[in-house]
Amino acid sequence: MSSTIRDRCRTFLSRDEEIRYVFPALSVGPPGMTNFLVVVTGRFVRVLATRMLRADRPVSVYATYPRKTRLGPLLYGPGPLIEVGPMTLEIDEEYAAVVCAADAEVFAPETLPPDPLPDL
Repeated sequence: MSSTIRDRCRTFLSRDEEIRYVFPALSVGPPGMTNFLVVVTGRFVRVLATRMLRADRPVSVYATYPRKTRLGPLLYGPGPLIEVGPMTLEIDEEYAAVVCAADAEVFAPETLPPDPLPDL
């Protein structure tokens, strides 16, 4: 996601929250076909509601879950699906690795590759 979208998402986070991952998602169940941005920080998973025709513009925090919330495993329908709380969200295939990395960071940190530039 672009730095512009990340900056827009930051306005819905507390000052001490650092964005780890951001990806767009489409609700395929309740609350209906709605676009969201899923923002994973060090402490929370936040689901941000977006404008109806502008999925890159968050307007409110729709739901907040603890960081220990598992996003995977990926399910497959028309596209990859994840379940966050009671919601089923469809994501683009390109964000499947992001979901896996977000889960691995909390549930299997030993599987993450070492940081190639730890001093930056």
